[in-house]
Amino acid sequence: MLVSLLFPQVSQPLRCLVRDLHRCRWGLRGQNRAGCPHRGLQTTLATYSSDVTPVFSRALAFGDRIAIIDQNGEHTYRDLLSQSLRLSREICRALECSSQDLKEERISFLCPNDASYVVAQWASWMSGGIAVPLYKKHPVQQLEYVIQDSQSALVIAAEEYVGKIAPSAEKLGVPVLPLLRSHSDGSTSHAAVEEGPLTTCSSWKDRGAMIIYTSGTTGRPKGVLSTHENVQAVTTGLVEKWEWKKEDVILHVLPLHHVHGVINKLLCPLWVGATCIMLPEFSAQMVWKKFLSSQAPCISVFMAVPTIYAKLIEYYDKHFSQPQVQDFVRAFCQQNIRLMVSGSAALPVPVLEKWKKITGHTLLERYGMTEIGMALSNPLHGVRVPGSVGTPLPGVEVRIATETLKNGGRSYTIHAQGDENNTQVTPGLEGQEGELLVKGPSVFREYWNRPKETADAFTPDGWFKTASARAANYRITPATRLLPPQIGQVRSNVLLRRHSSVQRRRLLDQGPHLGRHHQKRGLQNQCSGGGASSARAPTHNRCSCDRATGHGLGSAGQCCCAAAQG
Repeated sequence: MLVSLLFPQVSQPLRCLVRDLHRCRWGLRGQNRAGCPHRGLQTTLATYSSDVTPVFSRALAFGDRIAIIDQNGEHTYRDLLSQSLRLSREICRALECSSQDLKEERISFLCPNDASYVVAQWASWMSGGIAVPLYKKHPVQQLEYVIQDSQSALVIAAEEYVGKIAPSAEKLGVPVLPLLRSHSDGSTSHAAVEEGPLTTCSSWKDRGAMIIYTSGTTGRPKGVLSTHENVQAVTTGLVEKWEWKKEDVILHVLPLHHVHGVINKLLCPLWVGATCIMLPEFSAQMVWKKFLSSQAPCISVFMAVPTIYAKLIEYYDKHFSQPQVQDFVRAFCQQNIRLMVSGSAALPVPVLEKWKKITGHTLLERYGMTEIGMALSNPLHGVRVPGSVGTPLPGVEVRIATETLKNGGRSYTIHAQGDENNTQVTPGLEGQEGELLVKGPSVFREYWNRPKETADAFTPDGWFKTASARAANYRITPATRLLPPQIGQVRSNVLLRRHSSVQRRRLLDQGPHLGRHHQKRGLQNQCSGGGASSARAPTHNRCSCDRATGHGLGSAGQCCCAAAQG
């Protein structure tokens, strides 16, 4: 009855979904109150909770709100849910799974940057599978590697990519399920969705959600398996820290086979009922057009990699040279856009400063990896120090430690440890090198089918060793100075060495004290050698954050996510 009142046009199958959500304990916060699965739904603050629910389980509460705008039109949350349900039935039929629960079978999917990606992802989860996104610009050999290594049971392909992937799938003996445009263009009738129970899982917490492949710089790419708990921890941490709300509109221009594009830019807005405008490719001209459009919905959030910001600056310098135009651009961006984020690579200070001059926005930098999701973020409100990647996100703990071998066993000397509230530095160890360790619900479950690599990546007490993926060392050196009365600040430098390059990371400790120090600390990231000398597009051998997931089979060169083919 309540569902009918809230959504009078909702079909009977979607009402069945509500019952299934409750039966499978997919309910949202406050679901036990009056039996309403979406009562008490949080859209602004979403502090990490042990109640794990996939993002699609929240879609019904947002009903006819616009979820995705792409080249095919507008798609509501109800549209996405209905289309995903239908596709999930087709997945189970194709794999002859009468239980409607694939029990973590892998589902690879190759889709463009539009609503079809969301439909394929949600359908994979609804059917109990693990989503394995493929990148449309990868060569066939790399697509085959991912399908084979993940042992995918099925490949979902958008119509335009069936011809590309079908021969490879046939060679590997994996069936292909074409994703017809009617599945994702909003034309499917809600009533056309078949009735029937969804997977009768008892808990999503430890279930595998997706496999993202690393770049393979030091060997063959490894599949990083994240659970639904991992995905939700990253999503809700960012939703809280960056104050996502349903009124937000984000412009999406990044590839959808790594954490930055999948979680930060897609799942976060879908978690709160916001709108995501998806461009099929990055285009500097189109991005500026969207930024400066007065047609609703106006962009309020934007995230990209440094190379994209550099390309946008180049376009600005070429086409917006008149002073009155520049004044308009700055005023419009300041008035309409509330947040601009940079990640996946170190942000050159000249790019940051030039972007602030153009738009009035100081880019928010953050730090993450495929294995740990997002770990650190600059503040949404307050000072953002150039080169700083901020403090730990909710639920994330970090350590800087030194590993020693003694009597055949391993032990660790902790130099510093902290979370979002504070950090403690061990006296006398500030000048010694160490490794960055990370722990928390956002840390991945395993490297797919690589038990030894998985075991080697963690300390005996469960901390992820970032050096196992990056060959990094850290060194802390103190430099304390006094600020005005009632304010104390301690700075500690952390050096990161990787391959032939050296990056400096600074553990920043600051905050007011009344008789004693109560400090928050963050990590700063600066390129050695003075950084970039101009705002031109930087080049990278690999991503310094997010670990350049699957951009090449061990090949060097610029990061594909940074280039974004603009």
